[in-house]
Amino acid sequence: MTGTDFQAGIERVAKKLLEITDVLNTLDAAMGDGDTGVSVSKGAQGVLEHVTANPAGDDIGKWLAGVGMAYNRVAPSTMGALVATALMRAGKEVLASSSVDDIGLAKMLQAANVGIQERGKAKLGDKTLVDALHPAAEAFSAAINTGSSLEDAGQSMLEAARKGRDAAMPLKSMIGRANWVGGTEGKLDPGTVLVVTVLEALMRV
Repeated sequence: MTGTDFQAGIERVAKKLLEITDVLNTLDAAMGDGDTGVSVSKGAQGVLEHVTANPAGDDIGKWLAGVGMAYNRVAPSTMGALVATALMRAGKEVLASSSVDDIGLAKMLQAANVGIQERGKAKLGDKTLVDALHPAAEAFSAAINTGSSLEDAGQSMLEAARKGRDAAMPLKSMIGRANWVGGTEGKLDPGTVLVVTVLEALMRV
């Protein structure tokens, strides 16, 4: 994948996030303060403006880090910090690279996964976006490392993310406002929905 491919993917993701602003707000209102969609939409719009003014070049890693920082600048929030961390950690894996192969993509996704867990102090089972992202990263890496095609690995990734989203639904939220508000059992976590949406956009589902 070249810088052009990465930019096309980022643009698809940002546009899809703008479409689900109200969905995320509704989900967050049921278990938090109802502003996840607002934060995400601001960040997505900022990303679209940034990549238009700063198209991807020969250093994919540096470009991705810039995208992450642009998101956090316009949407300085917990989500903004997590998105910036994910993109910066992913970008660090491919600094000075003009193209990325399947193994590189797997490393990037795992780096984003680890970075978000470290920055957000969340782990699997806390009912956060980690519950969708972690199994997705694990499934993608396992598939790539056993010789699966990029398409098949992507499908495994997406299936794992969806299962993680659904498995987190009956859990109690253990992180942030949703933890002390309570009553989150049986409700979809907006973070897991966000992850699945991002991966679907990347896979052009």
